[in-house]
Amino acid sequence: MKRILVMILFIMTTATFASGQCSDADRQKLEAWDKALAEAGRTGDRAFLQTAYADDFRALNPSGEMLTTTQTIENAVRNAERNKANPRAAPSNKYDFYDITCNQNTATISHRTATTTRQSGGKEQTNYSRSLHFLEKRGGNWVMVSSTGHALAEGAQLIYMQREWNEAEKNKDWAWFERNFADDFTFVSYGTGARQTKAEAIAGFKSSKTVYNSIEFSDLNSLVEGDMALVTGVLHLKGRDEKGQPLDHNFRFSDTAVKRDGRWQLLSSQGTRIQ
Repeated sequence: MKRILVMILFIMTTATFASGQCSDADRQKLEAWDKALAEAGRTGDRAFLQTAYADDFRALNPSGEMLTTTQTIENAVRNAERNKANPRAAPSNKYDFYDITCNQNTATISHRTATTTRQSGGKEQTNYSRSLHFLEKRGGNWVMVSSTGHALAEGAQLIYMQREWNEAEKNKDWAWFERNFADDFTFVSYGTGARQTKAEAIAGFKSSKTVYNSIEFSDLNSLVEGDMALVTGVLHLKGRDEKGQPLDHNFRFSDTAVKRDGRWQLLSSQGTRIQ
């Protein structure tokens, strides 16, 4: 049965990609729908859940167990009641890095989930996973027909950290760098080759007048050995430099990460422009 569902998911994915393109407005609506479903699960809103899941819905959870519509809803309501009774132990979920495709009648939604729980002693721990949902439009409304997901390996988490870096720089979220750069972080400037400390690198990001219209990754790889890791890839930047001139560069980068106190931080970053 598990193999059959995997084949169905593959066929549906292929069909969705081949049949049409989503507009930005379509993607925004589907992302909002997905987050509304997650909120209904958090609060145990049985009425919403019953309209959101198709009667023939099936979920394949990370442990390999197949769940029906009824089982999925009952699990959500039961978890919500338990969390209401003990809110300090309730996990918090954040959903980001959405990839959405759709046509008139079908949609595929994939996103990362960061689940943070409070451990004994008050320490927080965050685990990451990736979810994949398939929707159909029935009776004029979107319903979820199948879902699966898996935990992200540490190497995958580190690759996502590269995307987080770009989002933080674009949104001027300087606190992200304070959290995710190790105190002994070393940055080798992609442009000048100058060696910078954590404080110098963050100050440079803050003062930069360069505007990026597009940031794309390719050839991403990660290697994890114990509490050390290496992430390499190609970064394609397009925009305007500090003088307002068009910018279109490719850099091959190499980042080193270290795991301390149970969480990964970047220890160094260096990039070389590809001619």
